Amino acid sequence: MKKVRRIKEYYVLIFFFFCTVLSAQNTKLLGRVEAEDNLESIHVINKSKNLFATSNKLGVFKIEAEKNDTLVFSSIQYRPKTIIITQKHITTKTVKVKLEQYVNELQEVIVGNTLTGDLTKDIANAGTKRDINFYDLGIPGYTGKPKTQSERRLQEASDLTPKAGGSLGGFGGSVSLIAVINAISGRTKMLKKRVALEANTALMYKVKSRLSESFFNDNPLDEDKRMDFFYFCAEDKDFTKKCSGSDLITLEFMKEKYIKYKENLNSKE
Repeated sequence: MKKVRRIKEYYVLIFFFFCTVLSAQNTKLLGRVEAEDNLESIHVINKSKNLFATSNKLGVFKIEAEKNDTLVFSSIQYRPKTIIITQKHITTKTVKVKLEQYVNELQEVIVGNTLTGDLTKDIANAGTKRDINFYDLGIPGYTGKPKTQSERRLQEASDLTPKAGGSLGGFGGSVSLIAVINAISGRTKMLKKRVALEANTALMYKVKSRLSESFFNDNPLDEDKRMDFFYFCAEDKDFTKKCSGSDLITLEFMKEKYIKYKENLNSKE
């Protein structure tokens, strides 16, 4: 009898252990969006868990998340915003986000000589003196694509180059202590996710800007569902591969996703 009772107690302990773990993994966050006006119906998407919520008139929303989940905030009126859930969010069970309003920009007006796209020829044809650059002074300079803020942070966080006062080991084979700490704490992994998400979101908006009008002329969809459709496309694992090449391949991919998106809508009705 004692053995049977011990077995029962053992299973009860296991049950409560798993319940505790599961409850710790998913936290119901109470969030609030701050913006100039019109706080209602702002999309809040947990891309890590494929969960969706919208804000009310006060900008308040509720959504489940855990540490390192990615939340995306989008609205026609405001610029998209992406955040990574931290331990502070989980501990306080709250999240606050401030959105920036879109600003309409005037189209660029070109006055003077027509540019050819060849930088050397365009400078020569402009009739102006060029500024002195690092080549003139014999100083090595960076000529690659400028990095985003997240890319710069990732580079700094994962840089293994030894630095004074911040290296592990005292010999030629030493590495940056900060990079090791970032790798252990998960910060490097979090920054990699952020860089990948920003690149994915940027590509999504390029596709939307370039092909939205022609695509929806042949594939009708309510205006309020179009942004949600593009997020649906961007969540596909082949999105970057399919949409980084020719417009023809991109449109074929969007057509396939459109059919699935409409099926999902019909199944919810």
